[in-house]
Amino acid sequence: MNLPEQVLYMVSATAFVLGVRFMGSPRTARSGNRLLAVGMIIALGTTMMVVPRFGHWAAVLAVVAVGTAAGTWSAVRVRMTAMPQMVALFNGLGGGAAALVAAGGWPLASGAAGWLAILTMILGSLSFGGSVVAFLKLQEWIRGTAMGLALRVVGLLVLAAAVALGIFSGIGNTTALGVAVSLMVVTALSGALLTLPIGGADMPVVISLLNGLTGLSAAATGFVLGNQLLIIAGTLVGASGTILTQQMSRAMHRSLKTVIWGVRVQSRASHATEGSVQPITADDVAMLLRYAKKVVVVPGYGLAVARAQLEVKQVTDLLQGFGVEVLFGIHPVAGRMPGHMNVLLAEANVSYDQLWEMERINSRFRETDVVLVVGANDVTNPAARTQAGSPLYGMPVLNVDQAGAVVVLKRSMGKGFAGVDNPLYFDAKTRMLFGDAKHSLSQLVRELEGTA
Repeated sequence: MNLPEQVLYMVSATAFVLGVRFMGSPRTARSGNRLLAVGMIIALGTTMMVVPRFGHWAAVLAVVAVGTAAGTWSAVRVRMTAMPQMVALFNGLGGGAAALVAAGGWPLASGAAGWLAILTMILGSLSFGGSVVAFLKLQEWIRGTAMGLALRVVGLLVLAAAVALGIFSGIGNTTALGVAVSLMVVTALSGALLTLPIGGADMPVVISLLNGLTGLSAAATGFVLGNQLLIIAGTLVGASGTILTQQMSRAMHRSLKTVIWGVRVQSRASHATEGSVQPITADDVAMLLRYAKKVVVVPGYGLAVARAQLEVKQVTDLLQGFGVEVLFGIHPVAGRMPGHMNVLLAEANVSYDQLWEMERINSRFRETDVVLVVGANDVTNPAARTQAGSPLYGMPVLNVDQAGAVVVLKRSMGKGFAGVDNPLYFDAKTRMLFGDAKHSLSQLVRELEGTA
């Protein structure tokens, strides 16, 4: 590697490190995203400098053009509600790409590099298979199954078979294309089988874990190819994915063993929800909010589905104009992936100072006059604290039931992604504003404007 190439790779690596650092805060996330994009452009340009022949240039440029077009189309066209599944799919493509590159370099690798190629094919394919199933589950094209334990056992056996195949191939120095394809297919199948039984409430943890596996596979590919930048980038992704997995597990009060192996038994029938719901009209909600001193808005996946973030911003602006203190209570796994609500509200230019994480906001609910819950079902479910048989049991939730009054915006009494009833809706202090969240919030805006 010559000096200009080394310098450019160092600049790109620095952009990656700083970009990941900036992504750690909502205030600097956009700058971090741009910096990461600049780093990738420099990395691709530098790599093109060492491509030996024009024929290879044409192939690389064609692949880059196709990938850029697909990524741009996705960023522009995919709705915020589909962002989690898009992230899962892109993560799977990253793992699959790392596995394919390692398979291509396997015949040329020897010694430790050969073993790393095998490891990359296993990790990348495992991430690919798991991410595809995660995408299908988030898209709700497939659902969980009652054969969860059996699928997990079969998945582990298939994974063990893939590892055994890799070990025997490494010992025998067998680098045939058929062996590489078999190794990747079997490992991808094991990833799919292990992900399929995992419940929707645990999907944010799964996505983070698979993201970490993709990063590790990319780093291992860097060792196979002798590319330092790929090692740095893959290590960054692997480390950040691993840390995020730990944080998500802690936020949901679940160990990785609980998420992956599914040791909790879901028993829903023994916890029937009793009581009746109390509907409310938009004008009554407007009066309730207008004369409150402190209001907390709790956004969830329903807000993303309705694409009502701008209407939420209008409601909060009007309330602040009346002297009402307005905060947003953000659960770490609200929506379908970490940071989903932060990104959604950032689109509406909601002030970052108003976004309070669960650990910070939970102590404030006792002094809150009204909580406005917009589509957040599972993360506000008090059964997580009391019902040992619930699939949500043990997951920390937002203590909205401790507020003076609760108003829930929902289309119907349908259950959340975890598939369980929410006793909050039958609480004496809870009122239900039924309808599309965008329409209901627009009505609130008109009613609040009428009270000015």
